[in-house]
Amino acid sequence: MHAPGTSNQANRKWPGTRLLMPEAPSHHVRAIGRRRIVPSAEMLPQRIARASALRSGMAAARRLPTIQRRTFLPDQYTDKKVIDQKYPEAPSMTEAEDPGMNGGYINPPRIKRQFRDPHGNWWDPQERRNFGEPIHEDNDVLGIFSPWEYTWTTAGPGAVMVGTFIAVFMSVTGIVYLNYPDRPAYPRAFEGGLERELGGPGATRARMEGDEDP
Repeated sequence: MHAPGTSNQANRKWPGTRLLMPEAPSHHVRAIGRRRIVPSAEMLPQRIARASALRSGMAAARRLPTIQRRTFLPDQYTDKKVIDQKYPEAPSMTEAEDPGMNGGYINPPRIKRQFRDPHGNWWDPQERRNFGEPIHEDNDVLGIFSPWEYTWTTAGPGAVMVGTFIAVFMSVTGIVYLNYPDRPAYPRAFEGGLERELGGPGATRARMEGDEDP
């Protein structure tokens, strides 16, 4: 027998869920009239465990709509028509219409900013550029912060200068080597090369008289 009203109340609270209440042993059941009632103290832990499991399942089911709302994006970010209208594809042009393959963009003259007059009346004195002036598509290598080009000499005179430096350096080194004075000392010699003091026969001895000059 189930506890009176327990299964029906649970079925009304959670549709589609049926609680099965096991019958208690006969020695734990007391009879009242013709009904058999399980003491509430025996069933309380089971009720708590079932309620906790059902509560966890319902909480997980309720979280799903929240996640869906968080990941929901409006049509202006997902609708293909809106995206195509805001970001249309580039028009296809022939090779004659677009020789530079840059969408028909007309580049200004390819002049590096460093060669512009640094004292000119520029709107942007640092970049040496006027307001609204179109820039070249290779502005990253033509701007004022691109690698500086040294034009004060060419390759021929530069090679002559480098060669002159090497020749002068080597000449000075050779002259110093040929005229450098000897050491103002003479290597010392020891009697018997200190063979006994340094460990006996076979040991590395010191310099003794009669050895070649170092």
